[in-house]
Amino acid sequence: MSRKDWTAPAPLEIERPRLPWWVMLPGKALLVFAPVILGYLLVRAVDFAARRVYRYPVVLLGTLALVWLGLASSWWWVLLAAALLAGLAALWRWRWPDSFDRIARRQLASEWRRAWVYGRVWRRTMRFSNLVRRAGRSCYYPRVRLVRSDGWRDRVSVRLLHGQDPDEFRSSADALAHSFGAVSCRVRQDKPRRLWLDLIHADPLRAPIAPPALAELSDLIDLRKVPVGITETGRRWLLRLLGNHLLVVGSTGAGKSSVMWSLLWHLAPAIAAGHVQVFGIDPKGGMELGRAPGLFRRLVFDNGGDAVELLEDLAALMRSRAETFRRAGSAAWTPTSGSPFVVLVVDELADVVAYQTDRGLKARAVNALQVITSQGRAPGVGVVGQVQDPRKAVIEFRHLFPTKVALRLDEPDQVDLALGDGARERGAAAHEISEDTPGVAWTVVDGRRAVERARAFHITDAHLADLNRYLTAGRPTPLPLPPAPASAPATVLGDAA
Repeated sequence: MSRKDWTAPAPLEIERPRLPWWVMLPGKALLVFAPVILGYLLVRAVDFAARRVYRYPVVLLGTLALVWLGLASSWWWVLLAAALLAGLAALWRWRWPDSFDRIARRQLASEWRRAWVYGRVWRRTMRFSNLVRRAGRSCYYPRVRLVRSDGWRDRVSVRLLHGQDPDEFRSSADALAHSFGAVSCRVRQDKPRRLWLDLIHADPLRAPIAPPALAELSDLIDLRKVPVGITETGRRWLLRLLGNHLLVVGSTGAGKSSVMWSLLWHLAPAIAAGHVQVFGIDPKGGMELGRAPGLFRRLVFDNGGDAVELLEDLAALMRSRAETFRRAGSAAWTPTSGSPFVVLVVDELADVVAYQTDRGLKARAVNALQVITSQGRAPGVGVVGQVQDPRKAVIEFRHLFPTKVALRLDEPDQVDLALGDGARERGAAAHEISEDTPGVAWTVVDGRRAVERARAFHITDAHLADLNRYLTAGRPTPLPLPPAPASAPATVLGDAA
């Protein structure tokens, strides 16, 4: 081998450690500044201890108490105290599991996971993910503020560096999930220079959720908060009907009907009492809405002339109500207005406004629906529309639906089409919903940045049979609506055809 084939060795790179500034002082100056230096070191020590106690209060304070007991008396007392605490904890967990989980287990799990899962590898993960900043020989890292473990997920609060934005973490979300042993990672902005990393370990919505019994439902329903399921945090999933319209988007088999039926299930007492009237259009020949016809004051099983006539009748009714409320000096519908709240359910909305081959009927349907969705909220008319394709070419007026629900979607690009721009970046991963979890959805309300994941109640055929019997057995006469204009058909509120 010739000498020219040799590779020159790399130069030796040694980084000089950063030393405190006072070590450079001469002896006399060091004596002069000694009180300042000692005070600075004392403040740093107190700050370090306070931060550790704040981060790990149960572990550190409990350990200090046991050590003090052992030094002050005997270590046998420490063993006895530890055994007593373990027994009390076991009794607490057995007798009051909810409070034990909320106060003790989550706190201990949070402290353990902060120290073991995140603390050990945080800096290495930040370097490998290119989420650090370098200035000369110094390397700066985003700082972990809080860790909250909920069992199925860890919420990690992170303080960003100067010049850093949440998009850097969003682009590294998959890498962060793998680094910390999570199934997925969601990035949520909290406030300036703060964000939350949601490290998901399990799906709390994997099992179907049964609805409450009809006998348990309250006769007084708040139309601003209608329960339709459970969120992934364990709270009730509430949807607003009063002064609102709802657009449900999902691919075939995603469970769109579960949201609609859960909504109508909780409205059943109000429907039976005549405080709510429901109208329906089912272009599939009644295969969906026809399973509980007793819910509806008027139900149409196609997308032709009867469906368009129903839409135009409701538009005329809405105008009549608006005129009545104007004369009465009322700005919007209220439960005491003497008129029932009207809900229009349109299954497969695109069949009515986009796939209709008759141009005349299509134009009339689009015009009537736009009138209802743009003006119907104040007069007490709400629309629940279901659609598979969220493209604007299919539903031109989707912006008139303030609340949007996205169940399982086929493509990532459809998330923003269904829920609005930026929804996918804020964590709404409707395209990742499993086919084994119908009814799981992401929802967005206009004016709010937060997206919410939930699952609707699982309404079976047996539930619908019970619901139909509940509403058709001895239903009282509904409250009258304001009279429609003379030009409107007199059979607007007739019984189901």
